[in-house]
Amino acid sequence: MKIASWNINGIKARHDVLIEWLKQASPDIACLQEIKSVDEAFPASEIEALGYNVETHGQKGFNGVAILSRLPFDEVNRRLPGDDEDELARFMEGVFTVGDKALRVVSLYLPNGNPVDDPRKFDYKLKWMDRLHAWSKDRLQLEEPLILAGDYNVIPQPEDCWNPKVWEGDALFCEETRTRFEALKNLGFTEALRASTKDAGIYTFWDYQAGAWPKNHGIRIDHLLLSAEAADMMVGCEVDKYVRDWEKPSDHVPIWTEISI
Repeated sequence: MKIASWNINGIKARHDVLIEWLKQASPDIACLQEIKSVDEAFPASEIEALGYNVETHGQKGFNGVAILSRLPFDEVNRRLPGDDEDELARFMEGVFTVGDKALRVVSLYLPNGNPVDDPRKFDYKLKWMDRLHAWSKDRLQLEEPLILAGDYNVIPQPEDCWNPKVWEGDALFCEETRTRFEALKNLGFTEALRASTKDAGIYTFWDYQAGAWPKNHGIRIDHLLLSAEAADMMVGCEVDKYVRDWEKPSDHVPIWTEISI
């Protein structure tokens, strides 16, 4: 089973790119971030025609997540618990039955947090990560295959960016952010890509500005975290870097893992 994550940076602008990628890559489950669409306006029909069930958690103009699945949804849970006043569309969990197992897959879009000297933005990022930690700790007690897929806006290690000095002081690379990411992993998650390769220079994001793509000035901020039950079934993990070279691409590319379930 192939499970993917992709920040598409707007379904309206990236609809044709998404359809082409779905046809070529054929993931069983695809988690999307930054759909930038209300639920009613999400163009589901052409995606459904490819054999997918579609669930969204959107809002107008920005944020928004979706899960596309060849499997029917048993359950859909929207919004990350822990803050009733947080109405931003950044989190959705889908539950599926695979054989005699329940598979849980989350599409998440973690806050950027910049600038770090703006407590409204940076503190929100850190508190959101704390909420994700608490939710994940609770979910892991179910001892079911669980995959947290999404744009984490976290550069885990220096080798995950083209030039660490450029990112010093940035919310994506600061100590508070990276420490929380490690604490999340230490609950018992396996980072799929790093379980597959230790190579440096593997990126999932290249800015549109300053020739970042042709210069390969990228960063790795899109991640797949697998519970022990899911990690035991992992076959491998890859990044579809080639998609960044398509016409009208997202500034992110898909990352996917294959599991034998």
